[in-house]
Amino acid sequence: MAPVGGTAVQDHVALAEIELCGELMIAASAAEDRLSLAHIDEVLRVTEDRGAVL
Repeated sequence: MAPVGGTAVQDHVALAEIELCGELMIAASAAEDRLSLAHIDEVLRVTEDRGAVL
């Protein structure tokens, strides 16, 4: 049971991940076919070059 008294804790990283997952689900539901890797990167705001070797 949650404590009474308004002791809300916010995990900013978790909230950001939840927001990105939501945006990805919205994009996927609006698409007619599978999302391309480029479109997924665009939705998730990824700018990394996939061809780079680590």
